[in-house]
Amino acid sequence: MVATSAAAARLLCDEPALPGLLWAMRFDESGRGHPVAHDEPLPHPGRFGEGFTWLHFNLNDARLPALIAEGRLGPPDLTAAAFASDPHQRLTVEAGHIGGVVADLVRETGGDARVDAGGRLHFVIGPHLLVSGRRHPVLGPDLARDAAASGRGILAPVHLLEVIVDRVVTAMVETGGRLADELDEIEDHILDERVRDERRRLGPIRRDAVRLHRQLLGLRAVFHRLETAGEEEEIPAEAAIAAARIAQRLDALDRDMVMLADRSRLMQEELSSYLAQASNRQLYTLSVMTALFLPPTLVTGLFGMNTKSLPLTEVDGGSYGAMAIACLSALVAFGLIRGLGIRPPRD
Repeated sequence: MVATSAAAARLLCDEPALPGLLWAMRFDESGRGHPVAHDEPLPHPGRFGEGFTWLHFNLNDARLPALIAEGRLGPPDLTAAAFASDPHQRLTVEAGHIGGVVADLVRETGGDARVDAGGRLHFVIGPHLLVSGRRHPVLGPDLARDAAASGRGILAPVHLLEVIVDRVVTAMVETGGRLADELDEIEDHILDERVRDERRRLGPIRRDAVRLHRQLLGLRAVFHRLETAGEEEEIPAEAAIAAARIAQRLDALDRDMVMLADRSRLMQEELSSYLAQASNRQLYTLSVMTALFLPPTLVTGLFGMNTKSLPLTEVDGGSYGAMAIACLSALVAFGLIRGLGIRPPRD
C-alpha cells in the first residue's frame, strides 16, 4: 500500500511530455481513443500514420509560446493567433489547417457549469492532429474525453471538435431548460398574485439568457464561417459538412435563447407593473387614512390648548361633544374624498 501511494505521488509530480500538456489521446483507424501514457513520447504532427492525436493544453503555461514557435502544434502564425489571449470568437484557415476560438461553459469546483466570458476553447485542427487549449477549466473537452474513453468512435479531428461543441451545446440546452422552468414557476406566482422574491430571481435568469445568446452568436459566426470556407479555401469537405450540422443546431438553440431572454424581459416588465399597482393601492390607502385622521387631529389639538374661553369647557359632557365633533370632521373629510371622485387605482 505504501509503494502504491508513493508511485502515484511521483506520477503527479512528473513533467508532462510537452509544456502545459494536460492530456493526450491517440485515435486509431477505427476511431477508438486511447489515452497516451504520461511518460510515452509524442510523435511530431504529420507523422502519426493511421488515425490522429488529440493534445489538450493549459494555455497559462509560460513555456508554450516557444513550443508554438517551433511549429510542433501546427503552423506557427496560425497557432499563435488561435492561442492568443484575445477572447473574441474567431476562425482562421491556413495551409489546410483550421484555427479558432469558440465559447465554452466554465466548469466550477463543484462540477457545475456556468456562462462566463472567460470560458473559451482555443483549437488548431490539422490532417492528423487536434490541439486544444484553455485558460480556465471548461466543460467541452472533459466531456468529449469521457465520451472517447467510453468507446465512442471519432474518425477525424474535425469530428472530435464536433463532439466537443456538441457537448457544450447540450450543456447550454440543459441550462436553457433550467432557466425556462424557473420562468414558468415565476410566471405562475405572478398570475396567482403570490409575488415574493420573484424580482430578485428574474435578474440572474435574464442575465444568463443574454449571456448564452451572446455566446451563441459568436459560435454561429465561427461555424458559418467554416461552412463557407469549404467553398473558398483548402479545407476537407467533411469539415464543411460538420460545420453545417453544428451551425444548424446553433441556429435553433439561439432562437430559443432569444425567446427566453425576451420572455424574461417581458416578465420583468409585467412584474414591475404588478408591483407598481400594489404600491399605488398602498399609497391610496395611506393617503385616505391620512385625510380621514387629519381633521380629528386638528379638533383634538384645538381642544387641547391651555387657553381661556375654549368651547365646551363649562358644559357637562363637553368631552363627548368634542369627540363627536372629531368623528363628524372625519365623516366630512370622507364625503369630500368621495365627492371629488377619488377612487382606488384599478388593476
